[in-house]
Amino acid sequence: MPEPTPFHDRDGFIWLDGELVPWRDAKIHVLTHALHYGSAVFEGERAYAGEIFKLSEHSQRLIDSAKGLDFEVPYTVEQIDKICRDVVAANNLSDCYIRPLAWRGSEQIGVSAQATKIHLSVAAWEWGSYFPMEQRLKGIRLTMAKYRRPDPATAPSKSKAAGLYMICTIEKHRAERAGYADALMLDWRGRVAECTGANIFFVKDGVIHTPDPDCFLDGITRRTVIDLAKKRGYEVIQRAIMPEELSDFSEAFLTGTAAEVTPISEIGEHRFKPAEICETLLNDYMALVQPARKAAE
Repeated sequence: MPEPTPFHDRDGFIWLDGELVPWRDAKIHVLTHALHYGSAVFEGERAYAGEIFKLSEHSQRLIDSAKGLDFEVPYTVEQIDKICRDVVAANNLSDCYIRPLAWRGSEQIGVSAQATKIHLSVAAWEWGSYFPMEQRLKGIRLTMAKYRRPDPATAPSKSKAAGLYMICTIEKHRAERAGYADALMLDWRGRVAECTGANIFFVKDGVIHTPDPDCFLDGITRRTVIDLAKKRGYEVIQRAIMPEELSDFSEAFLTGTAAEVTPISEIGEHRFKPAEICETLLNDYMALVQPARKAAE
């Protein structure tokens, strides 16, 4: 299998602090505050047939996430929206992933960072399904994570902050080394929370259950899928879910910009069979995000 092209060595353009620059020239200094202290927020977005799905919601969340880390992104939602569209166009992309990033710069190093400049970049690249399609259709296998999502009294859990993903990377690696696709994380109380980069849903007797997002991101895709489910007449209950309940559910699936809607076949010792609700919501979601392609077909 060929080695993937490293992200620092690609053709194309990245928007950085007010202009499109050649991809390889989009650089920061080694003493950038965000590199040392995690003072960065980001978004993950997808474009389908050239249209970025729920773009303004992502741009607003970037701004809100930065406020949670005590800094302000120096651009409006409308400006960020335009930047994202310009980056997709400049790189001649249609179906792609978009990554806005805002961070504290290198003007000051130390815990205090009030003198730092706030930077913004937006990159975009081709990216297919987060999980291989063959694996996705039959359901992915998850293991249980050891790290837990933190108490919101100890971290800005409503921000999509770079530092909050450190334990996600550790658990994703642990899962992959053991032959799993991902890991299910509990929260600090021992309740089911989310996976390393996606929200989770369960089905029991035709009713959909999902954890209450009181200490992790209430994902944009999560909210979209809840709306789709309700339009289909499915009951959706948001509540505290304990790990000992997992054996009670018949279906399970993940949602996220990267994961889209991905059925689950296994969480540790628990088994699930993707069925009507998983298939319906997967199809409904893909029909929603790909209207241009569907119309062309």
